[in-house]
Formats: sequence, C-alpha cells, structure tokens
Amino acid sequence: MDNGADSMLDVFLFETDDLLEHLDDILLACEKNKAFDQESINEIFRIMHTIKGSSAMMQFNSLTVITHKMEDLFAFVREKGVAKDFIEPLIDLMFRAGDFLKNETEKVRSGQPLTTDIGRLEQEINDFLKKISGAASAAPTAVSAPAVPVSASSIPSAPADAALAGDLLKEEADRGFPYVMRVFLDEEAQMDNLRAFMLTADIRDAVSSFEYSPKDIDTNPATANVIIRDGFFLFFRSREDLTLSVPAIEHFTYTKSYSDITPPSVTEQSAPKAAAPGAAAAAAAAAPQHAPVRQSLINVNLSKLDSLMDLMGEIVITESMVTSNPALQSAGLDNNFTKASRQLRKLTDELQETVMSIRMVPISTVFQKMNRVVRDMCKNLGKEAKLVLIGEETEVDKTIVDSISDPIMHLVRNSMDHGVESKEERLKAGKSEIGTVTLSAQNTGGDILITVGDDGAGIDCAKVLKKAEKKGMLTKPAEEYTEHEIFQFLLMPGFSTNDVVTEYSGRGVGMDVVKENVEKIGGEVTMDSAPGKGTKTMFKIPLTLAIINGMKISVGNAMFTIPIKNILQSFKASPESIMFDTDQHEIIKVRNKYYPLIRLHNSYGIDTEVTDIADGIVILVGTHDNSYCIFADSLLGEQQVVVKNLPTYLNQFRVRKSGIDGCAILGDGSISLILNVQNLYNN
Repeated sequence: MDNGADSMLDVFLFETDDLLEHLDDILLACEKNKAFDQESINEIFRIMHTIKGSSAMMQFNSLTVITHKMEDLFAFVREKGVAKDFIEPLIDLMFRAGDFLKNETEKVRSGQPLTTDIGRLEQEINDFLKKISGAASAAPTAVSAPAVPVSASSIPSAPADAALAGDLLKEEADRGFPYVMRVFLDEEAQMDNLRAFMLTADIRDAVSSFEYSPKDIDTNPATANVIIRDGFFLFFRSREDLTLSVPAIEHFTYTKSYSDITPPSVTEQSAPKAAAPGAAAAAAAAAPQHAPVRQSLINVNLSKLDSLMDLMGEIVITESMVTSNPALQSAGLDNNFTKASRQLRKLTDELQETVMSIRMVPISTVFQKMNRVVRDMCKNLGKEAKLVLIGEETEVDKTIVDSISDPIMHLVRNSMDHGVESKEERLKAGKSEIGTVTLSAQNTGGDILITVGDDGAGIDCAKVLKKAEKKGMLTKPAEEYTEHEIFQFLLMPGFSTNDVVTEYSGRGVGMDVVKENVEKIGGEVTMDSAPGKGTKTMFKIPLTLAIINGMKISVGNAMFTIPIKNILQSFKASPESIMFDTDQHEIIKVRNKYYPLIRLHNSYGIDTEVTDIADGIVILVGTHDNSYCIFADSLLGEQQVVVKNLPTYLNQFRVRKSGIDGCAILGDGSISLILNVQNLYNN
C-alpha cells in the first residue's frame, strides 16, 4: 500500500472510531430518556451514511452492507418515527450493530480479513425494519458491491474554467436552483468527496431542498479530484435557502473558503430564469470571496508528535551544551552572551511547554467509554448502577491515556461484577437499589490521581488473608498483616477472591496486569476498602512520560537519575547505622526505623572506589509499596531531563525489570540512566 493509501486508511480508522464512539453516546442518552428525539435520529442517520460512504470507497464490504442497512432503518425512523414499545429493542439492535462495526474496524486496523458471513445481522436489521414498518414483506436488500477501481476516463466532468462554470449554473438554474454557493475544502482534508457529502448532510438539516455538483460524491472516489480542482457547488431555490446554508458551511470542520457566485441577474422574482452563460461566467470570476474559515482543530498523527517531542528534547540538550561549553566558560562570558543565553533558555522552556501541551488530551476520552461498560453489565448481571464521572476534563499525555484505558475498564468491570450488589442485597443492607461506580481524576502537581470506586459490598480482608495463606503467600504470621498489606495480595498474579471464574472475573483476576500496566508508565496502584461501604482502587500516574524532574547521582564512572517524586531524604551515614537481617541483607537505621540498603555498584557490577558507607551518600526513596535506601558515590544535582527509550534489543535482557526505565542525554553529551525505584527494589 502506498503512502497515500496508508494516509487515507489512517483517516478512515480515526473518523470511524470517533463516529462509533459518538454513536454509543447518543444511544446511551436515548436509552436514559427512553425516547429518540429528532436530533438524535438525524445524527445516527448521518453517522451511518458517512461510514457507509467511506467504507465503500475503501472497499470494506461488511462495513458497507451493515451501515447501509442501519441507514435504511433510520431513514424510516426519521420519516415515520418509532413506537415506544420498539425503543428498547431498537437501542439493543443498534448497540449490537455498532459492536459489529467496531470489531470490523479493529480487523481493518490489524490487517485481518473482514467478516464475510453477515447474513444473520443483516437479516435481523431487515426483520426489525419490517416489524416497525408493518410491511408485508422484508425490506429490499440493499447490499453494496465492493467499489470498483476508477479509471481516469471515469472521472466526471466538472467546471474547470469560467465557461464551464457558466454552463453548470445555467443547467441548475433551468431546473429551478439559480442561487449558487461554491465551497473549497481544506487541503489537508483528504477524501474530499466524502467530506463534501458530510457537508450536504449538515446543510440538509437547515435546507430541505438543494442540489450539488459533482453528483456522485458518495460512490465515486474520483470526484475528490474534481472538488480539489474546481470546488464543490451547492444550488438553492431561493436566496433565503442559500442564507440558511451559510452557518452549516462556516462551522463545517473542513471548510477552507466559500463564496456566493449567484449571477447578478438572478432575483427572487425572476427565478428560476437563469442568466446567460457569459453572465454566469463573469459572476464566477468576480464574486467576492469570503475570508477563509478559521480551523479550530486538526488531526495529527501521534508519531509526528513523538518526533516533535524528540526534536524538542534535542534542542534542550543542545542549548545546554552551548551555554555550558567549557571553552566559552574559560574564555569568559560578556554580558551580551549571558543575556542571549538567558533569552534562549526562556524560549526553549516556552517551546517545551507548548510541545507538551499539544500532546495533552482530556481523560474524558477514556472515562466516557465506561458508560457503555456499566450499561452492558447492568443488563447482563441484572443489576442497577449509575456511573459518576468527576474531573473528566483533566488533561494527560496522549500516550498515557492510551495506556490506562484497559486498566480502567478492568477496574470498572470488577466494580460492577464483584463490588455492586444485586438490588435485593442492596435493599436488605439498607442501601439504594441503584449502585454507584465513580471515576475521578485530579491533578496533584506533577501527577494525576485516578480513582475507580464503588459503593458495593467491599472486600473481606479475612477472606483475602485466608486465601493468601492457603496459597502459601504469607511471609509472616497472619495477625501481623495490615489492611494495606492484605490488599496487596489482590495485585499479585493469579490471586482472586472468586471461587468460580465468571465472564467478568472476580476482584483480583487480572489485577496483577492492571498493576503491571500502570507501573510501566511510572504509576503506582493502591487499594482501599471498607466492608459494606465499597472499594476504591487508586493509581497515581505522571502527567507525561517525556520529561521528568530528577536527581543525578554518580556510581563509579556511571551516572543515574532518580525521579524527584521518589526521593524522601538524602544523608551521610556512619558504619554504626548498618545492620544485617536474618538473611544477611544490609539494613540501615534512619530516624529509629530500619530500611533495606541497596548498593548500586553491587546491583549493576560497577567498579568504584567508594565502597565505605561513610564516603558515599545514602538516598531514602519510597513508593506506595515500600521504602528503602540507595547507596551511591555522590549527588550531582537536580535537573529536568528528557526521557529517551532504551533500544528495543535490550528488552531481551529484561533491563526494565532490573530497575532501568530509560536514559537521558545531559548537556555535556553524557548519558544518565533513569532508575525505576519500584523495579530496582523487586529485582
């Protein structure tokens, strides 16, 4: 596939995903209101029509057929409405059809063959249409054949110059549509024919009758070239209709510019009489052009943002190399250079902040998807629950949002399956029969705190501890375990409080995967629960993976960076503070508490002359799970560093598991390895 086709596929996938998510939102709102309002019906029809057109152009037959059927169904609903008794079955059918489209889209994304046996779903939609329409026979099958490659000769004719424009205007004026608007789409739009078709759908909400050229934009991909070259023409019966179309054109995402090219001789009184071709041509040439419509949003491939971030990191490093160049330092710096270097630092800081802000997206993109999860599980489990969203406007790096989607979904499913009780159990416990699952996000400075909670039965610590003891997981007497330590068992591989594995699993099944995925992005997972009151699972994640504030330390000739958020204290220690546990591991006494001591030169086999505890520096570090001390040669100072991923071939050596998260290139060109405090302790 060439780059152009790849680009079109990316656009198709992005927009189809977005439209199907929007479809879920609409259906959930209609289900809540127990009714389909006219706006929702029109929007669903437009969604199906858009996906049908784009999938037909991409030759994805299963998507084309099903969306065509759904479009037929909502064409009837739009015209005739739907009886109250059919609302719930229609919503269920649309959810099933939407899930089919999502699965097919995922197959497209992963390069798998699409489903060929779609007869059952197709027939189900036909039967439902027959049922609500009361027709004697099933609705006619409307299966679209795969699109046929278009040859150059099949490109429709369109006005390439003023004379042809005049002919086109005359033809439509004779048909009763003398008022003309010419629209040019943004150069980055791609699939211009389908963009134009989307525009007609928006205009149709404001104007009941109009025409457009080229005609076959929804079926002929070659019309995209025509629209790029000549523009997209819209024809109206009256000046009023043309005026009513302007808001739709202005607010359409891909509109670049538009102009009213109605011939001057056309008036309401003389319509549909058309002006002569020459007059039309003159109008086309002389019509005043509206200023380009400002584009508020554009779609950017994430890989381009990653490249931009990498370049930004290189600029930060280079700026540091220039300003700290030893040759410049020894030569002495004049005031002008000092002022210029300060201004350069200010500009690079601002540029860095701007680049980072571009990568930030609201976490609502993940939170909103959970409405569907709660809805489906309520139906399948016979429970009643509502989803409460707090702080969904909180922004997080796009890469992190993608990484936490699955963990959040797993926790919501656990809350519904294992947390929220049945209606009868809740009423018996004196609770409302409708349970609550709460998703919240808040910015805590350099981190985001995400909480998934429920008001369900809570976790029975005694049951968890008993199961851990049965599995041989206890390392000390059971009575010595705190609640926090007991909850950690739930995050261990294969641990579950459910005796029977269900479709949705119990709290604990897969929780180790949740913990692992969150820790991969530098996050921490904690749990809290109260019997009869509910459970909360919290994870603290960084705002971004690209830049961290760290403390540089040296060990022999090696340099490491410890994230500032993990450092609790640094101090000089004496040999008297060192002791040994029963396994002969070093421990150190700090403020009347004992902590394990890890010597980095031993952990990584680094040669160093600093081996005596009194000659080096001790750093007390901590995570949500534990705290311990790191012994290094010396502290080199705090610095904000750009995180670079390690080469992929190092994965075979399990470098991340050994406590190395990545590396940073410093101003003098040296490399500092970034420590993962949690993994270093577990190694």
